[in-house]
Amino acid sequence: MATHNPGATPTATTIGGAAFLKNHLREYGLLMSLIAIMVFFQVMTEGTLFQPLNLTNLILQNSYIIVMALGMLLVIVAGHIDLSVGSVCGFIGAVAAVLMVEYHWHFVPASMVCLVLGGVIGAAQGYWVAFYKIPSFIVTLAGMLVFKGLALAVLQGASVGPFPPEFQLLSTGFIPDPFAGENLRVASFMIGLLMALAMLVAKVRGRAARAKHGMENEPMALFAITNLVFVGLIAAFSYMLSSYRGLPNVLVVMLLLMLVYDFVASRTTIGRRIYALGGNEKAARLSGIRTERLTFYTFINMGVLAALAGLIFAARLNTATPKAGLGFELDVIAACFIGGASASGGVGKVLGAVIGAFIMGVMNNGMSIMGIGIDYQQVIKGLVLLAAVCLDVYNKNK
Repeated sequence: MATHNPGATPTATTIGGAAFLKNHLREYGLLMSLIAIMVFFQVMTEGTLFQPLNLTNLILQNSYIIVMALGMLLVIVAGHIDLSVGSVCGFIGAVAAVLMVEYHWHFVPASMVCLVLGGVIGAAQGYWVAFYKIPSFIVTLAGMLVFKGLALAVLQGASVGPFPPEFQLLSTGFIPDPFAGENLRVASFMIGLLMALAMLVAKVRGRAARAKHGMENEPMALFAITNLVFVGLIAAFSYMLSSYRGLPNVLVVMLLLMLVYDFVASRTTIGRRIYALGGNEKAARLSGIRTERLTFYTFINMGVLAALAGLIFAARLNTATPKAGLGFELDVIAACFIGGASASGGVGKVLGAVIGAFIMGVMNNGMSIMGIGIDYQQVIKGLVLLAAVCLDVYNKNK
């Protein structure tokens, strides 16, 4: 009869490369899809896509989509949807414009008021979804119409601007370079290299922790190749941005948010509870999770991030217009689903949502450079979204 030794060290499991790739096809497939799309458009645009100026524009054009995708991911993982984010984004930009331009508020208190207002909007919608069990689709569809109308009312149908120069730096500013590099922003390049190194160290430590607890690990060769490719891409990306004007301020904001949300989703109790809520709400409630309160919090969080995206977009445009935010919700939701989030909830990763947003961004940018009309761009994006959801359903049935 076998005896269990409580002091024994767990043995790490390392499976073959082909088997590991098959089990984790979604994550690796997504990354390979992004690389393939970037290579395709780099060739089709005759090298324009990877020009430092175009890469900078790519980040600035997609920053507000990525910020909202982080909040939308948690909403979708919890088993809900938010159709109002584009209208909230435009409404908050309108409020910011009125406060700063017409009432001459300093940009810091005005921005803080806008973020709090975003949280209040999220709470107002989340209250009906969480405590009255009204489907989030209906509540946020109503919100989309309400805040689109309120943005028109606040701006009185006209554009308001320009914003103070200090506020514009949120979207148009770059990290200052104390080394005053002429052809290369040394400080930005060094920050990029440090980020790549930090990511590599985190991955190595994560692998060691999994091995220590006897958890499944990817083969060493695959681990080394994927992480060296990642580090190389980050270093190359940083070098190209540094050869133009350096790292944009908004990129730093995005990276900090990505790190925070990745930590919350994968390492905290509230993150695990959100996944449990989306996976099986009844089981989550029976296990003692306050599901109503959790749903309420995810909508407040979405409201704050939609407000932040509204500030970023307004700062980039340097004016608030009644049509700001039009169609943003479609790109945000598409980014999450393309990034591997499940339409039925309980599944999705922060990195996946970010990669999904970049896939949408690269497609928009590449097709525009190629001269493809907005009509066919919408058709292609719709087909890509449908393919992503079909793949999710196929994997689930399998």
